[in-house]
Amino acid sequence: MFLGMDWYWWIFIVALLFISIPFKIKFIKWWEKRQQRKKNSQKDKWGDDI
Repeated sequence: MFLGMDWYWWIFIVALLFISIPFKIKFIKWWEKRQQRKKNSQKDKWGDDI
């Protein structure tokens, strides 16, 4: 037992982390596109000197 947890809980946690990595990458790419669209939509508005 490591940190009071049985070995199968550690396997479960590691598997959960590996499964969540592609979702995290997809979210980061979506967030970057969203930020870029926000930035582009504000570029040509009145009063902005960007």
